[in-house]
Amino acid sequence: MDGGAKPGHDGGEQVAKSVLGVIGGSGIYDLPGLSNVREQRIKSPWGEPSGPLRIGDIDGLPVVFLSRHDQGHRLSPSDINYRANIDTLKRAGVTDLVSLSACGSFREDVPPGTFVLVDQFVDRTHKRESSFFGRGLVAHVSLAHPVSPNLRAHLRDAAIAEGITPHWGGTYICMEGPQFSTYAESMTYKQLGYSVIGMTNMPEAKLAREAEICYATVAMVTDFDCWHPDHDAVTVQDIIKVLLANAEKAKHLVARLAREFPREHEPCPIGSDRALDTALITAPEARDPELIKKLDAVAGRVLGGV
Repeated sequence: MDGGAKPGHDGGEQVAKSVLGVIGGSGIYDLPGLSNVREQRIKSPWGEPSGPLRIGDIDGLPVVFLSRHDQGHRLSPSDINYRANIDTLKRAGVTDLVSLSACGSFREDVPPGTFVLVDQFVDRTHKRESSFFGRGLVAHVSLAHPVSPNLRAHLRDAAIAEGITPHWGGTYICMEGPQFSTYAESMTYKQLGYSVIGMTNMPEAKLAREAEICYATVAMVTDFDCWHPDHDAVTVQDIIKVLLANAEKAKHLVARLAREFPREHEPCPIGSDRALDTALITAPEARDPELIKKLDAVAGRVLGGV
């Protein structure tokens, strides 16, 4: 797993080895339990990622950890370079990516402390680069089912084994932030039937799909947003107490997941890991050579190993 590697599918029938990626959100700036740990800064043509990768293994499974906000929570949700983060994880060989994310809840039956294994996203962000593709090479990947079902099922099993009862399914709405919701916004999202709200999983999930990385979120509830009459003023101080407790549970969950994770990458039943097979629409002769160079990791499998 080095910066020069072109991981993922090679277009043949060879089975890829699993490499588990973990993005730690608020309160999770390290991943204890890694063996043979090294820190590596992988350069990305998409700019600076949030920080260095911590690369190691758990019971022999390669694991790559990235702190989304960097040490000390240096980056706000709007300042994160999501493209560089996903690109460097791809270059490190990640096949399956778990997002650990703090969030607010819109449901009485999903109180603070609950872990939600969401299956849908709504993107309300507006300041972020949301695709690796564009002028010079256009691609349209499917996001009908943005979460990889095998990975989500493994997370459920690992949670249960750790004594965590996860909430199965739900929609995560991603707001721009960094401010919390207005009451009107909170009530709107609740009435629309969304389950949780956060500030970071978009465009992260979109970019993971473009990079053909299987993706799933553990949405860790810290508060009831501001719709709840008993919790109508969300404060950072209130959130931190729950966030730290959630972080400890999440670390045990990831360790269990890694110990029991398949050592050979399972083909995704919805095609997350082959999302670019039918996505490229720009004719080969019209493609921008400079953009193609930047896509060497993300799309090398379908661009002939550029």
